[in-house]
Amino acid sequence: MFARPVVVHLPHCFRSTRRMAANGLSANSAAKSPVVRDDSAGEGNEPSMDPNLNPRVARVRQLMSSGSADGWEKCWEEGVTPWDLGQTTPIITDLIQTGEFPEGRILVPGCGTGYDVVAMASPVRFVVGLDISITALNKAKEWSSSLPNARYFTFLAEDFFTWTPSELFDAIFDYTFFCAIHPSMRSAWATKVSELLKPDGELITLMYLVEDQQAGPPYNTSVADYEEVLHPVGFKTISIVDNELAVKRRKKITFLERNVIHHQPFCMNRNEIWKFMKIFNSKNFNEKNCFKKE
Repeated sequence: MFARPVVVHLPHCFRSTRRMAANGLSANSAAKSPVVRDDSAGEGNEPSMDPNLNPRVARVRQLMSSGSADGWEKCWEEGVTPWDLGQTTPIITDLIQTGEFPEGRILVPGCGTGYDVVAMASPVRFVVGLDISITALNKAKEWSSSLPNARYFTFLAEDFFTWTPSELFDAIFDYTFFCAIHPSMRSAWATKVSELLKPDGELITLMYLVEDQQAGPPYNTSVADYEEVLHPVGFKTISIVDNELAVKRRKKITFLERNVIHHQPFCMNRNEIWKFMKIFNSKNFNEKNCFKKE
């Protein structure tokens, strides 16, 4: 019924089964799907967006390096939140509109002011927004409590690593959370994700791929960093595709297909690559029907 996975051996590889997440591509077309590499960093006259040079990021690192357990709370109290878009993440809107986003119980760890939580919430999707910052959650509740879909979401002040919910989740959405935690905590992150998901649950994450950070957060992150901690706890990568709806300025990116190299404008941020990664829990997967049992 389903084609076997296609593996493209390029710097950023992906595997595809039934479809390419977000792009809506079938497994049969996966071989022609582009894998993107940023070759234009440093070109042009636009100012660098290197987090190392951002004073707001520097302040976040200063607050976090104090050793205080409430570093994130202090960031929100001071309004030093460079990760906060102030709006719904564009790819979330697209996935919901195209019917690609999972239904059921959804968890958003590190939800901040909750724009994504509210956007996901609907009669077919109950969303839990989790954050360790009381200030962030107060802001979230202030603007969202009277919305028509308010009964389909909730905000909880909890530590992701120690929290034990009464029910498991059908999907977890991670955005600016993995890259914000210290690398020494990544294995614990993967274990907790596995514990919180149902056996056939999904992890959807936007990967912040940076490799030249002098410190953190955000910390240096690669695709391999995700795979290194997720595979041992029973996850299998199904697809990694480029997020064409990434915020920030448009730029030139090199697209690499099997035997084709071409250039065209693409919505990505200088020195920063946001990728969309969809991962399925592999406990109920097998080769015969392309990993997932029906």
